[in-house]
Amino acid sequence: MRLLSILFVAAAPIACWTQAAPTPDCHPAPTNLGGSPYPCIHPDLRVTFRVVAPDAHKVLVTTNNSDSGIGKGPVELTRAQDGAWTVTVGPVVSGFHYYWYVVDGLEVPDPFSESYFGHNKELSGIEVPEAVADYYAIKDVPHGDVRIHLYHSKTTDAWRRAYVYTPPGYDRNTQTRYPVLYLQHGANENGTSWTRQGRANLILDNLIAANKAKPMIVVMETGYAAQPAATFSIAPAAAPPAAGRGQGYSAFENIVISDLIPAIDSAYRTLPDREHRAMAGLSMGGAQTLQITLTHLDQFAWIGAFSAPIRNFDAKTAYNGVFTDAAAFNRRVHLFWIGAGTVETAMHEGAKSMHEGLDHAGIHNIFFESPGTAHEFLTWRRDLADFAPRLFR
Repeated sequence: MRLLSILFVAAAPIACWTQAAPTPDCHPAPTNLGGSPYPCIHPDLRVTFRVVAPDAHKVLVTTNNSDSGIGKGPVELTRAQDGAWTVTVGPVVSGFHYYWYVVDGLEVPDPFSESYFGHNKELSGIEVPEAVADYYAIKDVPHGDVRIHLYHSKTTDAWRRAYVYTPPGYDRNTQTRYPVLYLQHGANENGTSWTRQGRANLILDNLIAANKAKPMIVVMETGYAAQPAATFSIAPAAAPPAAGRGQGYSAFENIVISDLIPAIDSAYRTLPDREHRAMAGLSMGGAQTLQITLTHLDQFAWIGAFSAPIRNFDAKTAYNGVFTDAAAFNRRVHLFWIGAGTVETAMHEGAKSMHEGLDHAGIHNIFFESPGTAHEFLTWRRDLADFAPRLFR
């Protein structure tokens, strides 16, 4: 028998060498891998990026968020004699930000940072800590678990994966049943985003430990779906007018109502009724939440829209006229919560217009503003920290 040996050789534009130590006042980002010193954060929140690419001719660093402070566009790094490329940017806004390098035209992640699923691919991320906020920090409190739950969807005739947060004591308190929050990510992210980028499990751990939130199960699914034999497509980042149903939303709506909720209720100790079931989501997930909950009020009594793309809101016609009978709506829905960051102009204006329209129509609602934040996870962490304590009370 002949033994055939094949060697695959790939160009490596970035050399994963040991990083040189930064200046004493520049501290490694908490999202760095393996104790790597870069990227590092200065006391004034400037950030120094450094990558070793001795054979490269041009290296840029860029981000999806032009309001982050990393740069309004790609920022060019400067090459040193040892082949290391560096640049200092900022000050950078506190919170979580995606970033990546462009090396001679090729987009590559930073080999020294954690990777996160965003923009429908794996990207690097940097966490710039807030000076005073610790509501999403790891603390010495009881912690819940994040589990992977596989279930079969009749809607798509395929297996799907949900990420399920169970609160502290779930496995010990075997007679206790819990309310459920269905929590959705934004466009081009997935079911891992709320715990990886959003730190939802830590936020809930800390709120529950402080007796500020009820212990609850949180279910995080990936919000894309297609009917069998249909062409798969990512749901658009911008939702249709609030009165309508978006292309690509209906299959996921059917999954939530017909497949996901029954699967969770059968596998976990839930309180399986609308009084103990909530749904919320950010951006695209906020639009999905509004569509699903407002057309299925028999299933949900608690609703949260975080930075949802809301346009042309009219309380008289939106969602098949669900708001026209204010008294009936207020009896059925215990919380209708709308939030946005003050710097995400379009989302903030849409959320505010919905809030004002609902107020005028006599619909009870909460409008929450995250000061100084844009379309980013710091906005949504703050949203969750305000929204979750109001649930199931």
